[in-house]
Amino acid sequence: MRPPDSLRALDVAVSAAGLLLLWPVFVVIGIAIARSSPGPVLYKAVRVGREGRPFVLYKFRTMVRSTAGHGPAITTAADPRVTPIGRFLRRTKLDELPQLANVLKGEMSLVGPRPEDPHYVVLYTPEQRRVLEVRPGITGAASLEFRDEESLLTEDWERRYIEEIMPTKLQIELDYLAHRSAASDLWILARTALVLTGRGGSGA
Repeated sequence: MRPPDSLRALDVAVSAAGLLLLWPVFVVIGIAIARSSPGPVLYKAVRVGREGRPFVLYKFRTMVRSTAGHGPAITTAADPRVTPIGRFLRRTKLDELPQLANVLKGEMSLVGPRPEDPHYVVLYTPEQRRVLEVRPGITGAASLEFRDEESLLTEDWERRYIEEIMPTKLQIELDYLAHRSAASDLWILARTALVLTGRGGSGA
């Protein structure tokens, strides 16, 4: 299931170009976060990466400082911890941009299973743990399918996540990885761009 070397070359080229070209966007977002609420601009979270190795994932902070890093590891629908600018960043996925640095460092890929919190990885079955054979991604097949995941997490959210959503997402990723190629990754990236620009329709 390990991806071809061409995918790593794509990761390096796109992440390096993205960090170089998007630095003005990073600055604007950083100023907006700093003005909206006290606290650091970046949020750092421990996630499980390739071969089960933990790493620090970077995101723009979207929650108030007193609760960022505390409370549920998953953001639920109408989560009161999320700031107004944070809701915009999460809706547009701009909060994920710092993960280009994770990609450049080799901890993540542009496309792959979303990196999970260690709290939930321990619940994986041996078959589900096969997703850990590849680098986690900024976007992926399951990310597109569940791009509105937060809206599904209302009452009894953790039970539903563990018993319904997480297994479904993992199966989607396993099915995708079984036939993964550079072309399929480019298609995922194109679909992600269409969704983020509002041209991806109601389904992904």
